[in-house]
Amino acid sequence: MTNSYADLFAIVYLFATILFIFGLKGLSSPKTALRGNTLAMVGMAIAIVATLVNPEVKSYGWIVAGLACGALIGVAVALKIQMTAMPQLVAALHSFVGLSAVLVAIGTFFSHQQSGELNSVLMAELSIGSFIGAITFTGSLIAFGKLQEILSSNPLRFKGQHILNLILALAMMGFTVKAIVGLDLVCLLIATGLAFVLGFLLILPIGGADMPVVVSMLNSYSGWAASATGFTLGNNLLITTGALVGSSGAILSYIMCKAMNRGFFSVILGGFGGEAAASTVNQNAGKKVKSAAVDDVAFMLGNAAKVIIVPGYGLAVAQAQHAVKELYEVLSEKGIEVKFAIHPVAGRMPGHMNVLLAESEIPYDSVFEMDDINSEFPTTDVALIIGANDVVNPEAKTDKASPLYGMPILDAYKARHIYVSKRSMKPGYSGVDNGLFYYDNCSLVFGDAKTTVEGLVRAVKES
Repeated sequence: MTNSYADLFAIVYLFATILFIFGLKGLSSPKTALRGNTLAMVGMAIAIVATLVNPEVKSYGWIVAGLACGALIGVAVALKIQMTAMPQLVAALHSFVGLSAVLVAIGTFFSHQQSGELNSVLMAELSIGSFIGAITFTGSLIAFGKLQEILSSNPLRFKGQHILNLILALAMMGFTVKAIVGLDLVCLLIATGLAFVLGFLLILPIGGADMPVVVSMLNSYSGWAASATGFTLGNNLLITTGALVGSSGAILSYIMCKAMNRGFFSVILGGFGGEAAASTVNQNAGKKVKSAAVDDVAFMLGNAAKVIIVPGYGLAVAQAQHAVKELYEVLSEKGIEVKFAIHPVAGRMPGHMNVLLAESEIPYDSVFEMDDINSEFPTTDVALIIGANDVVNPEAKTDKASPLYGMPILDAYKARHIYVSKRSMKPGYSGVDNGLFYYDNCSLVFGDAKTTVEGLVRAVKES
């Protein structure tokens, strides 16, 4: 490719990168998220077109076939997928990025070996891209299994697991060095195989309550895998795009850990739930909960001056977001102040609840993050908790034996009246029993969240 062509493509790729940056900036707020997503889509379209018209592309057969297959699968999944399955879909997509990095690395090795262009620098790029991609692939599969409930959400721990992980990591690095120095495919494949195993072992010990951090972390890994692939292919746009995804994912992981008062390495080395939850369950043994009928809750809502709704994963499972929007409108028409409280790790992926409420077109100015709304619970007449559990558990503040201890929560327990829509007394995703359910000002409304909220809408209208 001539210098003039190279300069032109560099400018186009730079423009696409700028659009990606503005896209990420837009995604930082619900009000600008749609614009940010549109800018990122335009940037990606420009990047794809620029790559396809590159003179170095000699054949379009496999490229068109791959694009067509990907488009068909993507459209089918997008039309079929429900909000409840969005976290595991994200985890699955991360696994694809990781596996593609591995395949590109191995394919590039063979192509450059045949042309005699292998060198230590290229081998380092191939090795790094391959083992990051391998860890991302298998780690994402385990995250998918936990989110899909194919695997238990409890941490899977065994004696000596950290030592085993350390040995595997050192062995992987050793074979990586041998592959770089000796330009050895066998060593590259062994290092990649060890990375596959390490990916499994890193995510298995992580419990359900830490899954939002895991999803964010795997997002970061997929970005670094893509960036390493960019070095392998000599594609500057892939390098910068991967770096953007990797760094933003790392920052988000830090924010998630801070929101749970957890260290990043404490998440990686173990998780909430499992046997540690037993002490909390035993502490609440013998206590009784109060239940409330839908009509009773509707009466309290209709006579309240201020209501805060706390959405959780159970709301997504029941697909009750549109019913909640109707309840919001009915209460607002009566002059009742209604706000939504979002915990940073509510749901099973970062921003899960924000997306859910945005889907039902609930006004952005009625949705508040934890730090902005916690001070309002003491002046709230009714806190209506729909499908949330761990993020409102007051024992995170009061019970040092609880695995949730130290995690910042939504202070729903401070509201005058608390109603929790819940299917059963089964603990939350972390496996930790919720002490809130036994408070004197708390009552549980058992049943499907959508059915419950629809009943509340009818009852409030009739009151």
